[in-house]
Amino acid sequence: MKIQSFFDSVTATFTYVLVDEVSRHCAVIDPVLDFDFSSGKTGLHSLHPIITYIEAEKLQLKWILETHAHADHLSGAAFLKQKLGGKIAIGEHIVEVLKFWVPLFNNGDNTSLEGSQFDRLLAEGDEISLGALKIKVMHTPGHTPACCTYLVEDVAFVGDTLFMPYVGTARTDFPGGSAAVLYHSIQRILSLPDNTRLFTCHDYPPEGQREASISTVAEQKKENVMIHEGISEAEYVSVRNARDKGKAVPKLLLPSIQVNLRAGHLGPVESNGVRYLKIPLDQL
Repeated sequence: MKIQSFFDSVTATFTYVLVDEVSRHCAVIDPVLDFDFSSGKTGLHSLHPIITYIEAEKLQLKWILETHAHADHLSGAAFLKQKLGGKIAIGEHIVEVLKFWVPLFNNGDNTSLEGSQFDRLLAEGDEISLGALKIKVMHTPGHTPACCTYLVEDVAFVGDTLFMPYVGTARTDFPGGSAAVLYHSIQRILSLPDNTRLFTCHDYPPEGQREASISTVAEQKKENVMIHEGISEAEYVSVRNARDKGKAVPKLLLPSIQVNLRAGHLGPVESNGVRYLKIPLDQL
């Protein structure tokens, strides 16, 4: 097993390529499509190094895995699938997220409420094959209802559920989020063996410190500023809710959610040959 990371500094997002070195099959976890909100311009700057790596290493892309429907970047899943193949998968509880957001955007004509835009919806305990590797699905809601952690050997890809210990944990003020639910999801992750390596999706390091993405269960239990060992559910919920109160909406939330709930598709071309994203006014 080999893991190669790619960092998008604009959205502070880590994308991972997980490789089975025998079969040369690979999975891409949480890819980013560049988007400039001011101009409406999309780009492939973040995807090009990933595509180059996969082609140079003569890998076959089998899975494109989303840990959840991100609110801070557009997914590059659809473009990757078009370019290299593979199947796009996300947790089955994405249907709960769809039920909230699709009516808000009034785009049920191009975004299925059943999640059929994804090639596979993954349930707690599911296993998917990547060559000889087995990737197991752990449902870890709280940040959103659909968050999943992907387990393979001594590694867990935790998405936004846990950040590096000096940052803490995901926010829980999105629709369907819950600090109490997240607390229990994190306890499940922290019950994994102490040497389990945790690969997080974002990092926001202190000034002057380089971004990092890998911690261990032992390090999180000892050092996480919000949920280290000994922190009770009530203590965590109080601190998490206080941090989230009045927190700014992510800059790319509305375009990101709209695209990501279509599995990375930008939407239909209208009669003038142009695609559009909607911005619902006075709704959030």
